[in-house]
Amino acid sequence: MEAAAPAPLPDEDALASLEDRIRRAVELVATLRAERDAAVAELDAVRRAAGSALADSQKSRQEIDSLRSERKQVRTRIEKLLGQMDLL
Repeated sequence: MEAAAPAPLPDEDALASLEDRIRRAVELVATLRAERDAAVAELDAVRRAAGSALADSQKSRQEIDSLRSERKQVRTRIEKLLGQMDLL
């Protein structure tokens, strides 16, 4: 028969258990920090994309307003020319 290993003392079990819990807590904190950093990076990317989309939208709106103004001027000039042709 083999000799059984001596049973760990209760203090050793408590210390081993505490070490294990601390190790798991450290791993959890590291994981949570990595997840937080990834979330912050993703949020920054979304904010940049939203800002770019807003700028594009404003630029498009200005272009539409400019085109409408130009169309109005062309319409006015054509109506004026048609009026002159009617006089002929």
